[in-house]
Amino acid sequence: MTDNIYDSEPFFNAYAEMDRSKYGLPMAGEWHQLEPLFPDLVGKDVLDLGCGYGWHCKYAAEHGAGSVLGIDCSESMLSVARGKNADPKIRYEQVSIEDYSYPKKRYDLVLSNLALHYIEDLESIFQKVYWTLKENGVFLFNIEHPTFTAGVDQSWILGEDGRPLYWPVDDYYYPGLRKTVFLGQEVKKYHHTLAQILNGLLETGFRLEAVEEAMPPEDLMEIPGMTDEMRRPMMLLVKAYKESGRNEND
Repeated sequence: MTDNIYDSEPFFNAYAEMDRSKYGLPMAGEWHQLEPLFPDLVGKDVLDLGCGYGWHCKYAAEHGAGSVLGIDCSESMLSVARGKNADPKIRYEQVSIEDYSYPKKRYDLVLSNLALHYIEDLESIFQKVYWTLKENGVFLFNIEHPTFTAGVDQSWILGEDGRPLYWPVDDYYYPGLRKTVFLGQEVKKYHHTLAQILNGLLETGFRLEAVEEAMPPEDLMEIPGMTDEMRRPMMLLVKAYKESGRNEND
């Protein structure tokens, strides 16, 4: 990620005020679906791509992981992670997802939450993750849903009363750069089609275990705007395995 918006002070300050930033995983709308997808973590080596505040790193450590590495290109995010979510089992490193070294067959679990939509060449990251996973290792990630990234300005069309009328989608079949305004700042993301994401995994050699579209939990429905999240998917959750016995060059 060449343009790191998370080290912009206005953006970072606004991000820090989000409920998921202040209160962690229970206030992340996708967590009730993501948590059940985690494999057994006891004694496992874990890599978190785009770890942010380190909430998932701490979760892995608290659930028995042998070692956890959280990488992020934002020093601001890592500073919070080292303060809020430190643990003897966790190491944080400032490096981008693209530039990390990905040692061969090092990890049992590679996870990533809401970071891969900042990656232009997603297929190359799939290949690097496959390379760094041990046999039978798990790749678990949550990415912005293609319906969301293909949204026009990633915002609702509003009626005269200010209420959302519908979610417009355009240029769906043209993957690439999308610019939107998030937390008052222009943010660059990359749109990938659903077929591109899932077939990219299959072509790399992964076996799909689960594909889910995030829906808000019932206990968060009272939050303003949350019921509208049932009108289109915002996030795509995927769990994939690196099967044993496959040729690394497949």
